[in-house]
Amino acid sequence: MRIKFLIVLIISVVFTTQICISQEEVLYKKVDTTQLFLEVHYPPMMDSTKNYPAMVFFFGGGWVGGQRAQFLNQAKYFAKRGMVCFLADYRTSKINGTTPFEAVKDAKSAIRFIRENATKFKVDTAKIIASGGSAGGHLAATTALIEAYNESTDNLLISCVPNALVLFNPVVDNGPGGYGFERIGDEYKSFSPLHNIKKGAPPTIIFLGTKDHLIPVETAEYYKVVMEKVESRCDLELYEDEGHGFFNYKNFKAYKNTVSEADRFLLSLGYLDAKPKVVID
Repeated sequence: MRIKFLIVLIISVVFTTQICISQEEVLYKKVDTTQLFLEVHYPPMMDSTKNYPAMVFFFGGGWVGGQRAQFLNQAKYFAKRGMVCFLADYRTSKINGTTPFEAVKDAKSAIRFIRENATKFKVDTAKIIASGGSAGGHLAATTALIEAYNESTDNLLISCVPNALVLFNPVVDNGPGGYGFERIGDEYKSFSPLHNIKKGAPPTIIFLGTKDHLIPVETAEYYKVVMEKVESRCDLELYEDEGHGFFNYKNFKAYKNTVSEADRFLLSLGYLDAKPKVVID
């Protein structure tokens, strides 16, 4: 009889450490009447005694438009691989009448909110990855490299700097001849990731098509050179004859390849374990 009781007790303890929530939406910022949300995707059957790496995705759209659902499939995949994944809203000119500078403020606020609420989300604050595509890639990079453009209501004692970057054809050069210069002007010196790389920059992987009409291959190659000069890792994965946005789910072959490479990169950093194996679909 005593043996049976012990078995039941052990099973009960194991069961109560598991969290079964898979997805939720959380308000992370309010500016006047504008509300910005994080869509959170959790690993299946989380262990409440553990903290997990986090991956934050920022959608593309030239700081003009776009939807957080752009990276939904990537978020679902990495959640299954054992990460807490966030799809972030941020202000755009089309919806909110704002400039790219407000978008940067929002991206930083999102990272700070996740760090501040790490216990609630079960996030390991030493393993936060910022990711995004195009202008969203720019925002991810700015959280790591740009010191200016912080929301006045943010707690600046909480770091917005992620521990790694996964960037999909990112806008990294906003200087003369670079993307968005006509909107940024001379502020590019404090806004452009390429012009603000410094020692301690987080390890980074960049995915880029060789026929991207917005982001020249030479720009990404130079970014890698500058990163390596400050002794930071920068992997550059080039995809022959692919254009801007080639990594999106509708181009399934490229989507699968970029997700696989991102997985290998994060595995090499120790942010992922070899298991569980997950089919990319």
